[in-house]
Amino acid sequence: MTEQTTLKDRLQHDLHDAIRAQDKVRSATLRMALTAVSTEEVAGTQARVLADEEVLKVLAKEAKKRREAAEAYVGAGRQELADQEQAELVVLEGYLPAQLDDAALDELATAAVAEVKASSMAQMGQVMKVLQPRVAGRAEGGRIAAAVKRALSV
Repeated sequence: MTEQTTLKDRLQHDLHDAIRAQDKVRSATLRMALTAVSTEEVAGTQARVLADEEVLKVLAKEAKKRREAAEAYVGAGRQELADQEQAELVVLEGYLPAQLDDAALDELATAAVAEVKASSMAQMGQVMKVLQPRVAGRAEGGRIAAAVKRALSV
């Protein structure tokens, strides 16, 4: 592959490899991911090609769905379905940036609070606006919000 290969191109290439290798989980997961990307591309008033950052957001959303579904299946006593969701999640996580651990996220949140000079929860939105672009796909929104709350309560 060339250096100008987009993330979508990489997904398509990996799908072809998974089909050739008869890897059912990987090929089904990549098909689902490419379908989600295509759906996002035609959503709205004008069709467009997604940039890699936008493809990452779609993949992160799909990964979150798998994580939540796996938790729901475990809670319902359906371990075999939870295992399937976990297997799909592992495939998707291979395309996402490494997730920040809580300590690193707390450090970024504390720096954002200091930058905004926030002193109360009323300013949480301002802090989130500064912090979210810095975290960009490396932590879910709920974790980011929790880190900001911890930083503001200090």
